[in-house]
Amino acid sequence: MENTKKRMVILGAGESGTGAAVLAKDRGMDVFLSDSGNIPAKYRAILDSEEIAYEEGGHTMARILQADEIVKSPGIPFEAPVIREVQARHIPIISEIEFAGRYTDSKMVCITGSNGKTTTTMLIHHILRHAGVDASLAGNIGKSLAWQVARAPHDVYVVELSSFQLDNMYDFKANVAVMLNITPDHLDRYEFEMQNYVKAKFRILQNMTARDVFIYWQDDPVITGQLRHIATEARMLPFAEHEEEGTAAYIDAENELVFRTPGTSMTMPRADLALNGLHNVFNSMAAGLSACLFDLKKDDIRDALADFNGVEHRLESVADIDGVKWINDSKATNVNSCWYALEAMDRPTVLILGGKDKGNDYTEILPLVKEKVKAIVAMGLHNEKIVDFFSPYVEVTDTDNLADAVAACRRLSEAGDTVLLSPCCASFDLFRSYEDRGTQFKEAVKKLISN
Repeated sequence: MENTKKRMVILGAGESGTGAAVLAKDRGMDVFLSDSGNIPAKYRAILDSEEIAYEEGGHTMARILQADEIVKSPGIPFEAPVIREVQARHIPIISEIEFAGRYTDSKMVCITGSNGKTTTTMLIHHILRHAGVDASLAGNIGKSLAWQVARAPHDVYVVELSSFQLDNMYDFKANVAVMLNITPDHLDRYEFEMQNYVKAKFRILQNMTARDVFIYWQDDPVITGQLRHIATEARMLPFAEHEEEGTAAYIDAENELVFRTPGTSMTMPRADLALNGLHNVFNSMAAGLSACLFDLKKDDIRDALADFNGVEHRLESVADIDGVKWINDSKATNVNSCWYALEAMDRPTVLILGGKDKGNDYTEILPLVKEKVKAIVAMGLHNEKIVDFFSPYVEVTDTDNLADAVAACRRLSEAGDTVLLSPCCASFDLFRSYEDRGTQFKEAVKKLISN
C-alpha cells in the first residue's frame, strides 16, 4: 500500500529544527532532518531517542526534494544551494514558528525590532509569570515553540522573532505584536536594501484582526513611515518618550511612566525601574503595555518592572577593578545597539568594537564616541574599516584576539573609567556566537582580579 503520510523535511538541527521534527513526528508525518554541519550532541540524542531519521555533514538532495513541505532553520540564507534547489521545485518552505502555530490556540505575544528584543521578551515573560499567568518563552529564547506545542503546552507564549524567522511565516498570527525599533541590521541577508529588511519586520502584522493589538515606538521614523503604507485591523498602542497624540505610554513631567490602555490606567516612577538607560525605559513601556492587556493587577506589573534582573550579555556588569567598571554588552551586534549602550554610559569609556561587519555605518555613533569615548580597541580579524573611520577622532588600538584587546583596555583605562564591550558586529570571525564572545570576555576580565 502506498505511503500517504505527509513528507516533512527539516533543514537544520538546532533548537528550532529539532523541535519541529518532534512536532512533525507527533502529528504522524514522515519526517527527515538534514543538516549540512555537525549536529550538536544534545540534539542528536533527541533525534535518536525519538527515532527520527536524520543526516549530518551534507544534504541528500534526492531525499530532500521528495518533501511535501520543508521547515527551514532561520539561519539558512535564501541563497544557499539547497534552498535554491527546493525553490526550483516549488516545494513550500516555512519557519518553525509557522509550523508550530498550526497546532495551538494559545495566546501569542510576539516581539520584534532591531534592538531590545530579548530584554523586552524576557521582561514581558517575567511580568506574566509574576502575576500567575502560565506563560513560556519561545522563538530566539528558551525551548523551541514547536517542541513546547508538542510536549509542554502553555496558555501564553512570549515569542522573540527575528526578521529571519518572519521571512517564512505566512498564516501565523500574533495576538499582541510589539515592534521596538527598526535600524539597519542584517542587510547582507536583504540584498543591502533597507526596505527589504523593513518589510520582513512588518510581517509580524500579518493576519492580525480587530481583536489584536500592535504596540510600537511612536518616535521611530522607519516604523511610522511604513505604517503610512500598510493596512492593519489591529488596535494601535504606541509608546514614546513624551506624550503625543494617541500615545499609550510615555514619561510625564514628574518623571513617572504613564500607561493608558482601554482596560488599564496606571503610573510608575521611572526611578523604580530595574533597568537603566532610556532604551530600557522604552523596553519597559512596551512590556508594561503588553502586560496591561492581560488585566493583571497593577501592583504585580509595577513589582515585576522593579525587580527584573536583566539579560546576560546586555549591559551586564562584570567587575570593578581598581576603580574601572568592566561591562559586557556582547549582544550589541549592530550599530544602533551600541548607540543605546553608549547613551547609558556616564563615565569616560574605553570601547571595544569589531567582529564580522554586516555593512555597518558608524556615523550613527560618532557623536557619542566624540562625547564619551576616550579610546577604542578594535578586536577582530579585519579592523580596517573601524580604524580608518574612528582614528581621526579618538585613539584606536588594533588587536586580533581577546587577550590582546583586554590587555589594551587595561592599559588605556584608569580609575573612574568604564571598559565597554559593545562590538557593533557579529562574532563569527573569532567566536562561535555573541554568547561565546561575552562569556570569554567575562572570564578574561575576572582573571585580571587574581593577577
